[in-house]
Amino acid sequence: MSKPVPAAAVWALGITQVVGYGSLYYAFSVLAPGIATSFGWSTEWIYGALTFALLIGGLAAPWTGRMLDRFGAARAMTAGSLLVSLFLLLMALAPTGPVFVLALTGMEVASTLVLYAAAFAVLVQIGGHGAQASITHLTLIAGFASTLFWPLTALLDGQLGWRGSYLVFAGLNLVLCLPLHFWLSRLCKDRELPGQAHPDQRPLDLPPPHPQRAKLLFALVLAGFALQGLILAAVTLQMVPLLQALDLGLQALLISSIFGPAQVLARLINMVFGGRLRATSLAVIAAASLPLALFTLSISAPAIAGAIAFALLFGLGSGLTSIVSGSLPLQLFGRLDYGARQGQISAARQVAAAAAPFLMALAIGQAGANAALWIWTALALLPLACFVLITFTVQMMGTRNPADPAPAQ
Repeated sequence: MSKPVPAAAVWALGITQVVGYGSLYYAFSVLAPGIATSFGWSTEWIYGALTFALLIGGLAAPWTGRMLDRFGAARAMTAGSLLVSLFLLLMALAPTGPVFVLALTGMEVASTLVLYAAAFAVLVQIGGHGAQASITHLTLIAGFASTLFWPLTALLDGQLGWRGSYLVFAGLNLVLCLPLHFWLSRLCKDRELPGQAHPDQRPLDLPPPHPQRAKLLFALVLAGFALQGLILAAVTLQMVPLLQALDLGLQALLISSIFGPAQVLARLINMVFGGRLRATSLAVIAAASLPLALFTLSISAPAIAGAIAFALLFGLGSGLTSIVSGSLPLQLFGRLDYGARQGQISAARQVAAAAAPFLMALAIGQAGANAALWIWTALALLPLACFVLITFTVQMMGTRNPADPAPAQ
């Protein structure tokens, strides 16, 4: 069963995702040098603190995911906005480096209540299976977070410093995101699907007819998204150094700037033309884009045309992956325990991503840029294999989705 998701709900979530990703994720790279100088630390130590915070946030994600199901995702996002605002305030006022790291860690844990996993759960709880199109629309809006917040953060940093910037971000999350999430919680309550008076009931989806196959599918989903998180984080966070090491010099910055618009373009194309494409097929396309992009760069470097093709293909894969992470679990398993599954997926992806920049830097340092690129091209085939196996398994199970009820005997 499904209901159409109101456009106002998608736009409200889109605004909060732009603010959330902009203030909680993209702003850090701009503010990191000032934070390091303030505490007398190296920039490497500051990024090490971020890695630790991301790891703890990833480990907390399964717990917060269960909260999305138990209390309702929009209610959890309302509480998350308050917590995020408090931790951003603590970051801005932190007297010492260790206090800042504790506040940063708290913020990363709280962020699991307000970013994509929670937003997707809100859409699913409002619209059921009808939320798949809304997930695409949401990711398209949220794709502008980096475009808006990188220059905004640089402006704030120049005028107010990193502490003043985080004070502004705390205010944005409190004054803008919290009321929108509260309104969404009221909307969810008004639009509960039949039989779902309480978020922790299990009325809509029946247990899968083949529990072992369902477990296998979910294990493949976790592995696929974790490996994709590893590849995406390793390459995106090391993109400029990697391109420079491949003798692309000053063009590395220009080529890297193509990545963000390519993500938005991928989501726009999918929104317009991908309505009839199943999430399993989209997952294979997204996963195939990553090794294809890396292979293109491997055989063409240092040619500029090949590097541009790499950035476009990698941005395409990254943009589609955001959609797939919300729509694939819905197609495979339905609304039942959707928030908990999103929490587990977020945990797998975030824990893998926390180690990615170090592993990429190690590969470049030990084997050289060209050899490292071939190594990561081979690694990028692993998530593709996972999603191909998922598609094959679903086809073998027949036309029914794993979450569909077994036919009557």
